[in-house]
Amino acid sequence: MNNLSNTLNSSIGKKYVMAATGLFLCVFLLEHLYGNLLLYKSDGGLAFNEYSHTLVHSILIRIVEVVLFAAIIIHVYQALKLTTENKNARKIKYAVSKVDETSNWFSRNMGLTGSIILFFIVVHLYTFFVPYRITHEVENSALAVKTAFQNGMYSLFYIIAISILGFHLNHGFQSAFQSLGFNNRNYMPILEKAGTGFALLITIGFASFPILFYFGLVGQTF
Repeated sequence: MNNLSNTLNSSIGKKYVMAATGLFLCVFLLEHLYGNLLLYKSDGGLAFNEYSHTLVHSILIRIVEVVLFAAIIIHVYQALKLTTENKNARKIKYAVSKVDETSNWFSRNMGLTGSIILFFIVVHLYTFFVPYRITHEVENSALAVKTAFQNGMYSLFYIIAISILGFHLNHGFQSAFQSLGFNNRNYMPILEKAGTGFALLITIGFASFPILFYFGLVGQTF
C-alpha cells in the first residue's frame, strides 16, 4: 500500500494520473458530442430529450457521472500540484530567460488554459446541469439548449472556451500518451496527427451548436 502511495505521489505517478484522467475525459467528450448531435435530428428534439431522460434515470450513468466528476477534480488537483512543484523547482533565476523554441504558447500555458476550461465547465453546469438535474426547472432540455445558444454573449463565450479546449486537447492528448510510455519516435508522428484530429473534431463539433442555433439554422421545431 505504501509503495502504491509513494508511486502516485511521485512526479511520474502524478503524470500517470494526469494522463489516465485526461484520456478518460477525452472519452467522455466523444460521448457527450454524440449525445449533442441528436439535436440535429428532425424530430422536434425528441431523441435528445429521451437521451437526457436516460442520463437521469440510468443507475449506470449516475455511477459514470460520479467517476467523471472525480476525474475532473483529480485532474485539476494533480495539474495544480505539478505546476506548483515545477515552479518551486526553479530556484535559480536567470537574467535572460530563453523560451524553448520547439514549444508553443499553449504547451507552455496548460495551467492557464486549464483554468479557463474549468471556469467554462462551472458555467456550463450552471446553465444546463443544475436547472435540469438539480432544481428541475427545465423539462424540455432541447429547448433549453436552443434558448441558451440564442443568447449571443453566451454563444460567443462558448465558442471561445471550446476553441481554448481544442488547443488544450491538442497538446494534452499527445502528452498523455507520452506519460504512459508511448514516446517512441515511431509513435510520435501518429500521436501528433491523432491529437490534432481529435482536437479539431471536438472543437468543430461543439462549436457548431452555438453557431447553428444562434443563426436559427437548426431547432426550428423545438
